[in-house]
Amino acid sequence: MLAEGGFDLVDVRELFEWATGHLPGARHVPLERLLRNPASHLSRGRVIFVCGHGMRSLTAAAVAQGLGLSEIYSIDGGTEHWASRGFPLERD
Repeated sequence: MLAEGGFDLVDVRELFEWATGHLPGARHVPLERLLRNPASHLSRGRVIFVCGHGMRSLTAAAVAQGLGLSEIYSIDGGTEHWASRGFPLERD
């Protein structure tokens, strides 16, 4: 799905976690900030959420669903699982 493009990839981890490495093309919106004002951080497009292990991204997905977004995904196992499978991480 990520390779086909057209998704907004949103990393909801904390800044210190983001700094250790994130999925290529992700943008950083900590979950707390997303929860405070979800409409200002999410578009009506297709969204994939990721966090460290997959729990916070499920919360973010539920918030997006509440806004009426219909194509929402959460990466199971999060960044930890992604990296353990040998997929690349970026660092700013």
